[in-house]
Parts: sequence; structure tokens; C-alpha cells
Amino acid sequence: MKRVLLITYYWPPSGGSGVQRWLKTVRYLRDFGYESVVYTALNAEYPVTDKSLEEEVPEGLEVIRTPIWEPYNLYKRFIGQKKEKRVVSGFLSEDKKPSLTARISMWIRGNLFIPDARKYWIRPSVSYLKKYLKENPVDLIVSTGPPHTTHLIALGLYKKIGIPWVADFRDPWTNISFYKDLMLSSWADRKHHRLEKEVVITASRVVVVGNQMAKEFAEIGNRKIDVITNGYDEADLPTILPEPDAEFSLVHIGMLSDSQNHEILWQALGELSLENEVFAQALKIRLIGKVDVGVHAFLDKYQLKDQTEIIDYISHSEAIEAQRKAQVLLLLINNSPNAKGVITGKIFEYLASSRPVIAIGPENGDAAAIIKNVNAGAISGFNDKESLKRNLLNYFEYYQAGELEAEGVGVEAYSRRTLTGVFAKVFDEITT
Repeated sequence: MKRVLLITYYWPPSGGSGVQRWLKTVRYLRDFGYESVVYTALNAEYPVTDKSLEEEVPEGLEVIRTPIWEPYNLYKRFIGQKKEKRVVSGFLSEDKKPSLTARISMWIRGNLFIPDARKYWIRPSVSYLKKYLKENPVDLIVSTGPPHTTHLIALGLYKKIGIPWVADFRDPWTNISFYKDLMLSSWADRKHHRLEKEVVITASRVVVVGNQMAKEFAEIGNRKIDVITNGYDEADLPTILPEPDAEFSLVHIGMLSDSQNHEILWQALGELSLENEVFAQALKIRLIGKVDVGVHAFLDKYQLKDQTEIIDYISHSEAIEAQRKAQVLLLLINNSPNAKGVITGKIFEYLASSRPVIAIGPENGDAAAIIKNVNAGAISGFNDKESLKRNLLNYFEYYQAGELEAEGVGVEAYSRRTLTGVFAKVFDEITT
């Protein structure tokens, strides 16, 4: 067995999408000749927790946790948020639009905490891991971000000991959807770009989750970028499929931020409900995860409150079941400069659910290409309300006939075990 040191901030009991990629990959790496050592934070400020994921950590896996200091208690005190309430990532406001103090704190975050609020974990981690690796050598290092602090830890180690290093980007750095919201000074913007470029040109290999991201990172470092998408884990899928909801349920899993809150969705559903009484009576909108305050405003505006259920958070296993029971799954791409490259992690579990997907986003984007390739659903542009209404009505007619399902041709290419084999090939190439 070769040994891999994985540097990650998100690890059980963290919940949410950030933990899934490497929890699943580590689970299957042993099948390809690699034993993992996980380095993570001891007292991290996770947006959500899911203790059920601890059961998925492979038996005998070495997990190293070291203390991390994050400025979130200061942030909460500054904006008047209760200490026990968790900070939501992704620029989502659950209760109200950001106050002046919240905007000031955002400026501080963007300009003083570079690359992110975990920056004070970099130096002690490099120091600790340098000593650890002298006594416990590994064959390669993997850093996965965001947060991009993990990449700077790996960069520091690489400079000191030169072990082959794979930098894995689950999301972009300077091209992420909320980068413009950081209110960066020109100095801070230059520093973000400089650090990003140093990671990209220094790492032995750079891996990203989509083709558009690969093009963007290739331009940064003038190098080949490997694409390994996210996926679904066959072990998570129930052996017996649950019956779909009796209602015409439209289900969205995960955080629903302002940039994902597309008015045409609520407008289309509101109009269809007024135009078609049978549609209105059958419709059930189920939003599972934290939602931006703007969602509530649109639900009120288009009189959809009574047809909507909002569930703050459920475990990953419960989310899998909810996907399987949905009549239609909603995939809402961020309306941002990098929209063509946005591939949310949940899309692959959506594909494996055998339920049809209705997406809103760029029709020539990476997410659209995946949906079309496996014949899993339909996508409408950000402003194409009429296309969206046609797609909704089309699926409603299939629902009424009891024939609503997705074909899902070739979905197995996105299984976590298959994708782990792709990672193993990359590892083999840089360790031989």
C-alpha cells in the first residue's frame, strides 16, 4: 500500500457537500492500493454537522486533528449574532438583508483574511506535518479546497520536503460566484490571484471538477488540468426504491442562496397554479436546506407559501431518500460570472435517484452537458420562463399518467468507486 496524506478542512462530523468528495474517495482508495492519512481541524466551525457520516469513515483510518483558531466568535459578536448560531457560508442571508455591520465584516473577511478565515491554521499545520512526515513518510499529499488554506498548507510542505502533491479544487478560487461580493481592495485582489497562481503552477498535478474550471485554471498556470467530477456512492442507494410522493413534488436539496434564487421559477409556478387548478392542487414545493430570505419574498409574491415546505437540514441518508421520493428534482445554478462551470455536487446523486431533473442555468454549461449526456432531465436558461413552464407542464402530464421517471443512461460513469480509480491513476503517474 502506498500512503496518501489528505489535507482537508471538512471531515465528519461536518455535514454538507464539502465533506462528501473525499470521505467517499478515501473509502475506496484501498481498493486501488492506497492507504490514506487524513489531516483535519480539531474544533472547526462547520456550517452544518451530520454525525451519521462518522459511520462512513473507514475502519482503521488514521485521522489527525489539530486545533484551529477561526475569527467567527468575533464576527458573531460584531454583527450581533448569537454565539451558538452557526455561520452560513456562501453569502446566504436567512433572516434579513445584510446590515451595515455585516457588510463591514465582509470587507474585513475579504481583505484581511486571505485566502480565508482559516489562514491561522497554515503555519502550525506546516510545522506539525513536517515533523509528522519525518517519522511517518507518505508517497504523496492531496489538498482539497475550499477553503484554500488547505492548499497553502500543502504548498508550504511541498517547498520544505518536495513530496508529490495533488491540489484538488472542488470550487474555483478567484472565479467563484461570490468573489465579487468580498469587496476586495486592489491589493487584496492581487494577493488572492498571486497565491492561486502559485498553487496552480507549483502542485505536481491540479484536479478540478468540471471542464470549464479546467479551462480557467489552465489559463492561470499554462498547464494541463485533470478533470475528475464529483459523483454518487452506490453504497448510499437504498436496495428497495421508495414510492414517489403522491403530490407533484418539486424538491431542492441543499443551500439555496441569493444567486440561485431565480424569480422565473416562482413566477412560472405561480402562473401555472393560476392557469391550471389541477396543477395547483397537486403541486408541492419542498426545499431541504437553508434558504435565502429572498426565497420567502418570492413565495409570498407569487402566492406559493401554502404549497411550500422548508426543512432546515436533514442527514445525508435522509436527503438520499428525499431525492428518491421526489417527483421532480430542482437544480438551480448560480447566476454568476462562472455559471457555465458550476457543477453542484448534488447533481450526481440526483442522476442516481432515477428521478427527472429540472434545471435553471446556462444551456451550454457543464451541468447542462451532464444532464443531457445521461438523458436525466431538462434545462432552461436564466431568463427563459416559457421554456421552464413547458418543461414543468410536460413533467406534470407524465406525473398524471403515472409515467414520470428519468432514463439515466450511463450514470454509472459517475460512481464514486469509478472516479476513485481515476484518482488512483493520477496518483500512480506522479509516484512512479
